[in-house]
Parts: sequence; structure tokens; C-alpha cells
Amino acid sequence: MVGYAFMGRTHSQAWRSVDAFFDLPIKPAMVAVAGRSAEATAQAAEKLGWAHAETDWKRLLERDDVQIVDICTPGDSHAEIAIAALAAGKHVLCEKPLANTVAEAEAMAAAAKEAAARGVRSMVAFNYRRVPAIALARRFVEEGRLGEIRHVRAEYLQDWIVDPEFPLVWRLQKDKAGSGALGDIGAHIIDTAEFITGQLLTGVSAVTETFVKERPLAASSAGLSAGGGAGRGPVTVDDAALFIGRFSGGALGSFEATRFATGHKNALRIEVNGSAGSLAFDFESMNELWFHDHTIGSAEHGFRRVL
Repeated sequence: MVGYAFMGRTHSQAWRSVDAFFDLPIKPAMVAVAGRSAEATAQAAEKLGWAHAETDWKRLLERDDVQIVDICTPGDSHAEIAIAALAAGKHVLCEKPLANTVAEAEAMAAAAKEAAARGVRSMVAFNYRRVPAIALARRFVEEGRLGEIRHVRAEYLQDWIVDPEFPLVWRLQKDKAGSGALGDIGAHIIDTAEFITGQLLTGVSAVTETFVKERPLAASSAGLSAGGGAGRGPVTVDDAALFIGRFSGGALGSFEATRFATGHKNALRIEVNGSAGSLAFDFESMNELWFHDHTIGSAEHGFRRVL
């Protein structure tokens, strides 16, 4: 694994526990984690369960006992690591957003296509696909229970940077993160909408806004928390993004991604309307899927909760 901060800790927990929940043909071995600081990486390896620590991610590619490279770094390094790992014959799991630029993403896709011809697999970590309620929503669409899909509404609402004194962490810097709410959480609602409907988003019209233009420089950071230091710097990514678009099957979509929705911690929400029914999901009630069957008598119309 490359990177051991917020997502690195989450991925490590998953690697440690996956064998307890699924009947896997092989048991994952957590061979090595790579980071920039020798001391911090060694501490992370011990705490998170990795056997070895490296300060150069390229050394992971040289190891015969490494078959999968899990990329948990900021977006500015995704392309270089992923393309090199695929060329070395390593399967790749990469955090989202895939890359900071279209050119980088296209290069990664080309490398993945070439590697796939050699039997090397790759994927992006769109974890919400694995929520049982979202998997059921996809099944309902595949079974035709919604009929022709006409509308998709999706939003991802958080509030962790509402405080204007929250420090300028890397997620708020374009050179590191590539984008703000749009790429960080907007990527999830785009993927969730495409996953459920089986259609691709073909074009969008969007507006973005940065509400807090300047923040204290970060003295330290850990996950989604940080401590401020001396001086201030500009926020160079979007705080919120709203966009509308059309899907490949003709459905219309509206999307909102924001880190300024006070009172919302991790509200990924989606509603899909079709000619024969509708469904709705909210991750803050992750065990519930709401379904409306429009083919039954009007006296019984309305959403019903599926657990």
C-alpha cells in the first residue's frame, strides 16, 4: 500500500478483516506500506498491520511477494504510481478521484487497458457500490421494476470545513487534490448514479463556488482533522459544486456535492424515478432502501421501506 493516512488506515482495516467476512480463494498478506517519512511509515506499519515499511514506493514494485498495489495517496501522485505498477505486472486498487487531470486519467486508462490484456486487473475504490441497499437498488433497475429511467437526483452533503479557521490541508489545494468537493465526494455520487442505473453521464453543465477563500496554514493534519499554524494561504479548490446532466439512456440528472451543508456529516443521497417506480437511498440510514411501485393501484402509491 502507498500512503497510510486517512484512507490508508481505512484500507488497512479492510485488508485485515476481509477474510473474516468473505470466503476468499486466497488470504491477503499485508506485505509492505510505503510513505515519505521513515519513522512515521515504520510506526504506521506496526500499527496498521503491515510487515514492512518503505520510504520509496518504487521498491514495492520490485518485490516478488507483492501482487497488488493499493494507492491511498493524494491525487497528484496517482497516475505515476498506477502506471508504473501496472507496467510491473501488479494489480492496482486506486483511490478516487482517479487523477487530477483528464490527461493523467486517460493515460491511466490506457495503461489499465494494456495491462488487462496481460491479465493484470485494476479498479477505482468506489466503495459505496458495496452497500447492500445500493446493490439492491441496482438489481431493481436491472429487473425492470422502475421501468424507463427518467430522473436521477444525487447529492453528497458534508460540513467538516464550514469553520473558516479550519486549516489549509492538502484537500483544499488544487496542486495536490486536483479539485475540491467535486472530485472528492462528487465522484462518488456520479459513480453511484451510473452504477444503479447502468447508464453513463454523457454531458454536464455546472457551477462551483469557494465560500472561504483563505485559511490558516496547516501545522499538522490527521484524516479530516488538522491543527492550524502561522500564516494564511489561498483555498484553490471548490467548496461546493452543483451540476445537471443527461444520461446515455435519456434520463436527466441533477447533482450537488458540498462540504458546507451544516448538520450533515456524510449524507450521500440518491433518488431514481422511472416510468414504473422509484427508489431512494440515504447513506446516513444505510440499511434502508425506499421503493415505490407505480404499477399498483393508486390507493397504495407511496414509498415503502425495504430493510
